[in-house]
Formats: sequence, structure tokens, C-alpha cells
Amino acid sequence: MKNREEGREEVMIKAGIIGATGYAGAELVRLLLGHKEVEISWYGSKSYVDQKFADIYRNMFTLVEDRCLEDRLPEMAEQVDVIFTATPQGYLASVLTEEILSKVKVIDLSADYRIKDVATYEKWYGIEHKSPQLIEEAVYGLCEINRSKVKGARLIANPGCYTTCSILTAYPLVKEGLIDPNTLIVDAKSGTSGAGRGAKVANLFCEVNENMKAYGVTTHRHTPEIEEQLGYAAGEEITINFTPHLVPMNRGILATEYASLKKVTYPDGRVDYPDEKMIREAYQKYYDKEQFVRVLDAGVCPETKWVEGSNYVDVNFVIDDRTHRVVMMGALDNLVKGAAGQAVQNMNLLFGFDEAEGLRLVPMFP
Repeated sequence: MKNREEGREEVMIKAGIIGATGYAGAELVRLLLGHKEVEISWYGSKSYVDQKFADIYRNMFTLVEDRCLEDRLPEMAEQVDVIFTATPQGYLASVLTEEILSKVKVIDLSADYRIKDVATYEKWYGIEHKSPQLIEEAVYGLCEINRSKVKGARLIANPGCYTTCSILTAYPLVKEGLIDPNTLIVDAKSGTSGAGRGAKVANLFCEVNENMKAYGVTTHRHTPEIEEQLGYAAGEEITINFTPHLVPMNRGILATEYASLKKVTYPDGRVDYPDEKMIREAYQKYYDKEQFVRVLDAGVCPETKWVEGSNYVDVNFVIDDRTHRVVMMGALDNLVKGAAGQAVQNMNLLFGFDEAEGLRLVPMFP
């Protein structure tokens, strides 16, 4: 919308991507190419400056003619309306300024502005935060929960894949007080694209294939993010267990979550644990009108293959009457709803577009 021509009613907004050649950045390119209101003006890449984007990702042959440019944030801010930063932790915090935010909206796919407490961020990520003065105004971009806040923001902290799945899967039951959030255990699995495109021995085919492993046990840096957001829902600080696992597939997050049910008072006055009807009504209360959260029918467990390539999150639950616990399940595509798709959803809210524009993606199968 910069340099709008007089008399022209409709002008596509211009987008710039820093980190366009990583997996999340490339997924942003794929989604934005199908967005009728946006054109990509800047393909930023530290590793591939002056190389054609389509030479790096051959699926873009004849679709993208642009070459990759350096990550020059101040210059980019003068030329585009929105900047997506699909970069390692610490990058944006080290370069973002009030002057840049006065000119352009920023959607950050890293964790730099997700956690409100600077000390917590620095402890879990092991780096110093370079722009803590901007943390307070950043909006946590989980659209289904913070939609109204997103619409008026300049800086969006786009949630991560594990966190999006973990939070949305448990949110209705935490918000309604049907579970004890301090008993919450999140057991989550991720495809290898969640680790990024960088060359790492642990991600080699021979290391990953025919294997499954836990990592970051009790120390994974998404833990405080999940605790903070579900803590807002609970109205108190909470502590959870979160254990991620790497599985041999390209895409997908599957979260299986366990928590103790809390006794409630029924309309007839009896006090007992929530039943299936009450739990299902809680999910329907928060998600019935959501385009991208699908509450599955009773007895159907979420599967990563039924959300692959889409912006959907599938959720469901099973009550264990024997232990008075509930098992909650969620599945999403880590590169779409867990990263780029969610970023586009946030962009749509920021600019007043149809929230589903560019995201009406039917899940791929097989």
C-alpha cells in the first residue's frame, strides 16, 4: 500500500520475507503466491544472496523470477507493508527498532517476542534479549485466542508449532476450569522439518529414518511459552511437563496431553467429574465458529496425515473414568498452522482481509 496511486481503489500490499530460503520462509512464499491481496517484493536470504529463488526451490520454477536479497531490514521497511521474519532466535530482537515499527508491520516467526518475561526468555534460550522495550507491545499471534488484539498490532509474535498444537488442544478445558492445569503432561511428536533446513548430523536420513527419540526432556524452550499462554487461560501461573519427540516424517505435529479432571457442580446440584457431554460442549464453545480448528467426532483420534499441507488443527479427547483424567489430542502441519499459515492468518487480520484468504488449503493425501 506504500506509494498508493491516486484514484486507484485496490492496491495489493507488499510483503518482504527475511529468511525466505528456510523451510518456514519457503512455505510463506508458497502461501503468499496464492494470496489475492499480496505480492512478495523482497526475498531475503543471508545464505543465497543474488541467487534466483527458483534455483534453490525448484518447485518455484517459472513461478518466482526474483533473486534473493540481503536482509536489510531498514531498507525493506521503506518498500513493503509487512515483513515476515523466519529467522533464528535473537536475530529480530537485535535489529528491530521503534523507527522500523513506525513504518511497517512485523510478523516474527521466531520466539523473540513470545515470552513477556525477559529473564524467562534469556534463561530458556540462553541469549541476551536486545530489545526488551518492545516485548510488552508484541501480541501473541494465536488468532483463535487473541484475534481482537492482533487486529490493532504492529508487532506479532507468531507462535511455534509445538506451542500452537499444545495450547489449542487444552485451551477450552483450562479456560473452563475442567482440568487441573498443573497436572498437565504434553507428549508431542514432530516431523523433521520442524528442526529447520540447516545441516545437522542428528537430522541426517540415517539418523532419523526407522527411529524415534525424545529430546529436550524437561528443558525444551517451548515449555515456558505453553505455560504462559495456558496460565492466562487459567488465571494463574501454571507448571506443566512437556516432552517433544522427533519422528521420521517431513511434516506434522501430534500432541497427546493428559490432565486430571476437576470436580464440578451439575445443574441438578450433584458434584462429580465432568462427563463427555460437558467436555465436548467446552470444545464447541470455543471452536464451533473457528475456520481452522476442527473438533473431531467422538472416538476419532487426530492424525497428522489428515491435516498435512493445510492450516487446520484437528482436536479431540477421551475421558479415562478409571483415573479421572482426560486425554486430549491435537494434530497440525508444523509448517502451515505451526508457522507460515498462522503468519498469513495474522497478516489477514492485521490488514482487514478475509481471515482465510490464501489458506483455503485442502489437506494433502496421500
